[in-house]
Amino acid sequence: MSLPILEHADKYVCRSVNDMSLPSLLEPDRHWMKLALREAERAYEEKEVPVGAVVVRDGIVLGKGHNMVEQLKDPTAHAEMIAITAACSAAGDKRLDGCTLYVTLEPCPMCAGAIVWSRLTRLVFGAFDEKAGSCSTLYNIPRDRRLNHLVEVVSGILAEDSAALLRSFFAERRLAAGPSGS
Repeated sequence: MSLPILEHADKYVCRSVNDMSLPSLLEPDRHWMKLALREAERAYEEKEVPVGAVVVRDGIVLGKGHNMVEQLKDPTAHAEMIAITAACSAAGDKRLDGCTLYVTLEPCPMCAGAIVWSRLTRLVFGAFDEKAGSCSTLYNIPRDRRLNHLVEVVSGILAEDSAALLRSFFAERRLAAGPSGS
């Protein structure tokens, strides 16, 4: 796992108080999601399912990660888990109050639980996950009022870019497996 980088977002803050258009308001989220997409591309290059994640507080990246399940032979080595662990280490705290997690794919139940337990303030994700999505598709763990912490969830940011990367990865895998699927 690489050390967290510090990257400032000052230039991505809305310049005009009058510019309250949706594209203008979403620009900071789009910026950080692009960084998460770069992490997903790293996973793709490493033959991992291309999911990337970045944890940001006050315009500074505290942690980032991409799927490393195959590399580490660890089913918990999801992009979100790696980014959250790096962010907690950088923050020197198990709680990530005031932080936003940007991830290219809707988190699974394990990662959604970690998002709640780490007390992230916001979750921003790209593509929806019909098979394991636990932040709106199958479940809504971060917004479940029975839990001790609620997380603000924003979905669909650069969703098509995230989905296209996943489609390409799995198409390549199917092609490499050949017609028998082995």
